[in-house]
Amino acid sequence: MDLATGVGLLGGVGVVFTLIMIDGGNFAAYFDKHAVIVIFGGSVMATIIRFPFATIAHGLPMGLRYAFTMRAVRPHDLIEEITTIAEVVRKSGPMALENVEISDPFLAQGARYVADGYDREFIRDTMERDRDNFLMHLDEGSKIYRAFGDCAPAWGMIGTILGMVTMFANMSDPSKLGPAMATALLATLYGALIANLVALPIADKLHVKLEEEDVSRSLIIDGILMIRDQRSPTLVREMLVAYLPHHHRGSFEEAAA
Repeated sequence: MDLATGVGLLGGVGVVFTLIMIDGGNFAAYFDKHAVIVIFGGSVMATIIRFPFATIAHGLPMGLRYAFTMRAVRPHDLIEEITTIAEVVRKSGPMALENVEISDPFLAQGARYVADGYDREFIRDTMERDRDNFLMHLDEGSKIYRAFGDCAPAWGMIGTILGMVTMFANMSDPSKLGPAMATALLATLYGALIANLVALPIADKLHVKLEEEDVSRSLIIDGILMIRDQRSPTLVREMLVAYLPHHHRGSFEEAAA
């Protein structure tokens, strides 16, 4: 579970609730069905226009899932595990990998290819294709949420304009001014909240996750290929440390020394 996403969303909602409570706690005054229809209906339809149905059906749930989940294995831990696998192969041969329990599914897939004796080019092409397809779908999710975040404030302005038109068209009837003004103001509020508290932050989080997965999966591919070539565990570790930022390389440098 990615606590930052959950804490951020709950904290943002808590801020809004707290402000409403300070102003008297009249939550009913902050709900307007016309504004809800304008924001959610308009934003969803505009987003559907931008993307094929297949992209939305796959990218929307995948993006939401990865926005709230955190990769269990860090690059630092991956390097340690890959080094251990390299030691097993060097001592007992590739077939010994069939009895090794590997936590990361992508790394386990690569180890299975090595154990089954697939050639180097097959392993590289297959794993790079899997990596690229996964990153593509994750990027689709990010683009969908960003598109929704771009649409919501614009539809908030449309709702505001519609409310203003209704208000000015009924200036002679004071009973209709209040609902029209509520629609105008709440549409802008809903659009700003949806975009800046939900859609755009999730899009940015997915982009960060995409970069993390790109590094981790590229690291795994390079490690598996070196294991396939039966490189020494020390060399495997030294080559993969290059994926780490400089301030995270200290423990490996101490171990090498």
